[in-house]
Amino acid sequence: MASFGPAETLLTHPDLWRADRIEPRAEGIGTGYPALDALLIDRGWPKAGLIEMLSDQIGIGELRLLGPALAALSAGERRWIVWIDPPHVPYAPALAEIGIDVGRQLWIRPRSPEDALWAAEYAAKSSSCSAVLAWLDESKLAAKDIRRLKLATRRGETLAVLFRPDSAARRQSMAELRIALKHTATPDRLSVEILKRRGGWPVAQIELPLEHRTTCTSRCDLREQLMTWRSNNWRLRAWPAFDRPAAAQPIRPGV
Repeated sequence: MASFGPAETLLTHPDLWRADRIEPRAEGIGTGYPALDALLIDRGWPKAGLIEMLSDQIGIGELRLLGPALAALSAGERRWIVWIDPPHVPYAPALAEIGIDVGRQLWIRPRSPEDALWAAEYAAKSSSCSAVLAWLDESKLAAKDIRRLKLATRRGETLAVLFRPDSAARRQSMAELRIALKHTATPDRLSVEILKRRGGWPVAQIELPLEHRTTCTSRCDLREQLMTWRSNNWRLRAWPAFDRPAAAQPIRPGV
């Protein structure tokens, strides 16, 4: 029978996995918020990985939180940023104002929850997308689906973001990063709680200043802005991006 030495000896054994010794796979995509970057093992969002953003309402500040990373991806890569079944039409003027290239955005309207999941996985593993943002049907989402999406991001070297209700925090997930977003008493600030992260324990709520504010956001409440998106005079042209039945359209200004 093998004899075991002191605890210090066991902790240095090469076969022992230690969470605090995980090395980053590669330099991440800066979030634009140094306080948040410091808490993430890749010093930003993973370039190839699945993250989840959980909140109890739409428009809490999730896109402003992602804005700097999306702007960096659209400027530094010639790949698509795909929006799968967002609750509202992506507002091109606001995206352009924070530096996101609207010519590299693709909006997909699936006909069913199954098509939405298929489109998310296909886009993530296709290598033609730098980021995939997905709003999937929570009632149809299973643990195996999350695992497949995670594997797809590794294959395609894609950042995938799932937007889920805060009730999803009670369910297990293979996503490597899960964060919960909540309102704060101070305007233009967002409470972020890290529920799960690679290389570290969960982190209690921290407040981040949402500095990436557009002039449209400053003129009206975000809820009112969301309601006006569909009536804005911006056309969306058909784009044959996927073989499976799903309406995919680039986000572009009308002429």
